[in-house]
Amino acid sequence: MKNLAKFLLFVLLISAGISLLYDYRLKHGALKLRSRHMPEKYTLASAPSVDSKQVASLEALNRERRALISSVIPSVVAVKTSKKITIPRERGLDLFEFFYGNQRRLRNPNDQALVQSSLGSGVIVTNEGHIITNNHVVDQVDEIEVQLSDGRTKKARLVGADSQVDLAVLKIDDPGVKPLKLADSDTVQAGDFVLAIGNPFGFEETVTDGIISSKMRPNRTDAFGDLLQTNAAINPGNSGGPLINLRGEVIGINTAIISPSQASAGIGFAIPSNMIRTALESLLKQGRIIRGYLGIQTRALQPGQSITDDEGVVVDQIVPGSPAAQAKLQRGDVIRKFNGREVKNINALRSMVAQTELNKNVELEIIRDGKPLNVTTQVKEQPANYGTAQATPRQGQSQPESSEQPNDQGASSGPLASIHVDELTPQTARQLDLPSNVQGVLVTGVDPDSGAAELKKGDVIEEINQRPVASVSDYNKIAASIDPSQPQVLSVCRQRMRSFLVLRPR
Repeated sequence: MKNLAKFLLFVLLISAGISLLYDYRLKHGALKLRSRHMPEKYTLASAPSVDSKQVASLEALNRERRALISSVIPSVVAVKTSKKITIPRERGLDLFEFFYGNQRRLRNPNDQALVQSSLGSGVIVTNEGHIITNNHVVDQVDEIEVQLSDGRTKKARLVGADSQVDLAVLKIDDPGVKPLKLADSDTVQAGDFVLAIGNPFGFEETVTDGIISSKMRPNRTDAFGDLLQTNAAINPGNSGGPLINLRGEVIGINTAIISPSQASAGIGFAIPSNMIRTALESLLKQGRIIRGYLGIQTRALQPGQSITDDEGVVVDQIVPGSPAAQAKLQRGDVIRKFNGREVKNINALRSMVAQTELNKNVELEIIRDGKPLNVTTQVKEQPANYGTAQATPRQGQSQPESSEQPNDQGASSGPLASIHVDELTPQTARQLDLPSNVQGVLVTGVDPDSGAAELKKGDVIEEINQRPVASVSDYNKIAASIDPSQPQVLSVCRQRMRSFLVLRPR
C-alpha cells in the first residue's frame, strides 16, 4: 500500500509539473508572438486626384446648388394626417392600406377601430402661413399637422380643397414663415433644371434633382396632358411638395408618378404653378374654385385645316346655352387666338379660359370656311352639372342612350354581393381624374352596413385576389368562382391613389 501511495503521489507531482510547464510556455509564447508584431507603415493620400482649378465650374455649381437648396428648405413642410376608421367586428374588414400612408391599431378593448396615418409634403406660399399641398394628402382626414424644417410641429387648418385640380390650402399660425414665390409656369421648357423637395417615405427635406422632361402634351386628353413631367425622383410622401426652378421659385406641385412598383421610375408629374395660383386665389377668396368655361368640346387641328399653320383647336361640339352658343360658334370653327393670345393646342385654350375673369368680354379669332373671323363672348362660371351636360350632337349622330342602372345584373355572390359595378369608360376615367393606365370596373354603389363600407362610388376595382378585372364580365366570372368562406383581396384605385381592401366572410 505504501508503494502504491508513493506511486500515486509521484504521478500527481509529474502531472502538476507538466501543467505548470504548459501554462508557462503558453503565456510566454503568446508574449513572444505579440512582441514580434511590428506596426504597419501606411501613408494616406494627401492630395485630390483632380486639381480644383481644373473643375472650377463644377465647384461653383456645387456652391450655387447648396445656396439654392438652403434657401428653399425652410419653406417646405412635412404634412402628417390621421383618420379614425371604425370597423364592425362581425363584418370582417381587415385592412385598407393607402398608397401614401399606413395604419396602426388603437388600444381598444373591442379592437374595432384603426387610425390611418398618412404622410405628404407641402410648401408655404404666403406671409400669412398658407400652405399648398395635394387634395389627396388631406382628403377626409380628422387631423392635420405640419412639421417645419426646424423640427417644430404645428396644427394646420384646412382652408379649402379641390379634388379635380388635386390641390388643398392649409393654414398655420406662425409669424416667422418664409414663403416661396409662385413662378410663371408658361415660361418653363423641357430641359430646364428642377429640384423636387418633400417627405418621401417619411424622410423629411429630401432633395432630388432632374429636368423638365415634357410639358403639356397636346395630344393627351387625360389629366397628364396639363401637367409638367419631370425625371426628378418622386416617391410616396413627395405628394404636395414643390418643384423648384433655378431661382428658388415654385414652378409646380408634385402630384403623381407613373410606376409599376409605386416607387420612382423617373416619370413624375407636377401641377403647373399658374394653375396653382388661380386655384389658390379662388380658394382663398371664394372658399372654392370658380371655373370658367366656354361650353365647347374640341379636337386637335388636323393638317390643312388652318390657312396659316397647324396651331389652333377645332370646335367639335357646342353645349346649348353656353357662352360658345351665345357667340354663335359653329362646329368646325378653328379657334386661333383667345384675347390676342395664340391658341397652340387644347390644353393651352383650357388654361387661358381658366385664368380669365368671369363675365369679362373676350375676343376669339377663328377660322370658318377658310376665312378669318372675330367673335366676342364672355367666360361664364362652369355649371355644377357641366360634366354630364349634353353637347349638340354632330350631324347625323344620335344621342347615346343614358343608363341609370349599373350593368351588374347577376354580378356577384358571397362577400362581393354588396358591391355594384359598371363598365369604366374613357370619359368617366377623365372625369374622375384617374391615371391613364387604370383598367377595371367602376363602383357605382355599396350596400349599407356591408363589409365593403370603405369602398366609395367612383372607386375602380382593378384586381380580385390578384386576378385582373378588365370588364364587368370579368368581375362577374371571378365573383362567381370565389369561395365565399374565404377572405377576398381587392386592388382599388381612387383618383391617383391605389389601395388594398381585404373582405372577410361574415
